[in-house]
Amino acid sequence: MLLETDFTPDSDDDWAVRSAFWQRTADAQKPSRKLRQRNPAPLILNGHGVSLRVENGALVIRDGFTHYPQQQARYRFFPRDLDLPTRILLLDGSGTLSFDVLSWLAEQGVALARIRGSGEIATVASGTGYAADREKVEWQQATRADETKRLAFAADLIRRKIISSIPTLEVHIPLSKARDTALEKANAGIERLDREYIGDIPTLFAIEGECAAAYFRSWHGLPVRWKGIERRPVPSEWHAYDGRSSRANGLKSKNRNASHPINAMLNYAYAVKLAKMQIEAIADGFDPTLGIVHNSQRGSPAWVLDMIELERAAVDAAILQFVREQTFAAADFIITRDGVCRLSPQLARAVASLIL
Repeated sequence: MLLETDFTPDSDDDWAVRSAFWQRTADAQKPSRKLRQRNPAPLILNGHGVSLRVENGALVIRDGFTHYPQQQARYRFFPRDLDLPTRILLLDGSGTLSFDVLSWLAEQGVALARIRGSGEIATVASGTGYAADREKVEWQQATRADETKRLAFAADLIRRKIISSIPTLEVHIPLSKARDTALEKANAGIERLDREYIGDIPTLFAIEGECAAAYFRSWHGLPVRWKGIERRPVPSEWHAYDGRSSRANGLKSKNRNASHPINAMLNYAYAVKLAKMQIEAIADGFDPTLGIVHNSQRGSPAWVLDMIELERAAVDAAILQFVREQTFAAADFIITRDGVCRLSPQLARAVASLIL
């Protein structure tokens, strides 16, 4: 597999072929538009040498380079242009933009988000600015401060999250004893939340945790198809899904710093969804840092972390279907020196296109 910056001539060829393939895959996923409808698809930029600048009142964008040979995509948007997207997503990479660009984007209602290669949000700038809705923020504050209301909100959130996991299990996970167990746990958790009053947050988290553990346990053994591995092998554990926790974290059972391709795609997809929801929360007038269930830590989008719980199963379903339909190659992933698995830039673009 590919180590950071360690490419042989053969791997350069593989990288170019796979990058071009995923670029075509992402382009094919763009939604259709109605007559005189503003472009609903976000503009996704990645690679090295990304450039955004304002030139004679227009926004001029150059996409980055991810492989050779590659033609650099260029865009020119005029104010109120129907082709102008409402969101621009920067996927890692490198490049430049100016203060004039930020002002131009704000004036045109275009949000800008950047996601690191590790699958974490680096920054989000809402195109509408943050104009809080006083009633919504007061509701967030009151619900957070009142333990009874907070518990009711958390119980409903977790119940709805568990309910949303059932179709993903039924449609995307093959019949097995583990899947039956996951469905039983989910239905038992829903029933308990329906008939019992849960008096504290830790107990709610325990119910959620039991269901989540069974849910991901049912994924164990899901196959991942590969090609070209006779010439460029991949780790043996990459041939099937082996759990949500990452081996790159040592003995700590954490989902960050994925060591398996499916988990790397999940983490990236969650980050893309989180960025989209953060933009929407700001536009809708909520305080994105004021969570009901999640605690704010160093300005984290705690409210959005609450809301994304209802979307995780749908993201999971999209990734599971994607994995089932695709055959991967070693050049699609990068292994860093500490054992973390990351997506190639163009595969990251394809995954982001699935979610946006």
